[in-house]
Amino acid sequence: MAKVKLTKTELKAQKEALARFQRFLPMLQLKKQQLQMEIAGIKAKAEEAVAQRDKVLADVSSWIGLFSTDSVELPVVFDGIIEKTGNIAGVTIPLYVGIKTHRPEIDLFSTPAWIDEAAEIVANLMEFNVQVEIYSKQLELISEELRTTSQRVNLFEKVKIPECKENIRIIGIALGDEQTSAVARGKIAKGRGKNEAAMLAEDLPEAIVTEEEWV
Repeated sequence: MAKVKLTKTELKAQKEALARFQRFLPMLQLKKQQLQMEIAGIKAKAEEAVAQRDKVLADVSSWIGLFSTDSVELPVVFDGIIEKTGNIAGVTIPLYVGIKTHRPEIDLFSTPAWIDEAAEIVANLMEFNVQVEIYSKQLELISEELRTTSQRVNLFEKVKIPECKENIRIIGIALGDEQTSAVARGKIAKGRGKNEAAMLAEDLPEAIVTEEEWV
């Protein structure tokens, strides 16, 4: 801890800093709690998306191999992600809106009857995968903000606020000692003044008598 100046000006500065840290700390703690809740919510959504994807895969596991055996091309082509941005506790995150896909032209006479159902299933699987990917990005961004916020909370709680309180205590003791010393010096000076006046008063009558006798 840096050496603190033992002055009234520094005492005022330390008290102002303490008040500022104590004012900001509850806001940081609230933000930390909010981020933790958001992370828990996103994890739950991601787990739900994974569970739904796994269920779809389990349901089609009996015939999904037909894509390779029948030399059938994938019935849906992925063209991109539709997303927008959101804000959580000051963190900009991507939000899932949908996906862009298209179905290639096919010869209805040369393709199996289940191709339409397969196209819908593949599109759903694509959506689940994209959702999981976006949830992963959200978690990464919010977790980083949580890490930074937690560091600031710890800094305020364990370093800045205790440091200011200790500085205020040290400065207060020093100023108190200084004031006590000043009072003591004043009393000593006042005592010396009284002693000198008393000594002068004792000598004064003798001087007057001597002068009268001389006259």
